[in-house]
Amino acid sequence: MKVKAQTRFIRQSPYKVRRVLDLVRGLPVEEAEHVLRLTNRSAASPIAKALASAVANAEHNHALDAEDLMISEAYADEGPTLRRFKPRARGRATRINKRTSHVTIVVSDLSEEVN
Repeated sequence: MKVKAQTRFIRQSPYKVRRVLDLVRGLPVEEAEHVLRLTNRSAASPIAKALASAVANAEHNHALDAEDLMISEAYADEGPTLRRFKPRARGRATRINKRTSHVTIVVSDLSEEVN
């Protein structure tokens, strides 16, 4: 059984978010929570919330045990880009792209992955 949770419009670039997701992909949920708690990156907080949401979905909607779950998929897609302009010399302006991300975390049962 695969259960997923999405967090959308995270105000951080997908490149930075993917670096944190690479740390937790394939880990058991309990170990992934420890890794996210100790990771010194701002993307760790929204990823931890998405992971907690996926675990809650698995427990309440599908009656799975949280201790037997692992992260089978974790990926970050690009969301809409906010475009801002910064004044520059001689009346010019340059564009500043403020990127957003959509994070998807899929947890599955450990016994299912072993078979």
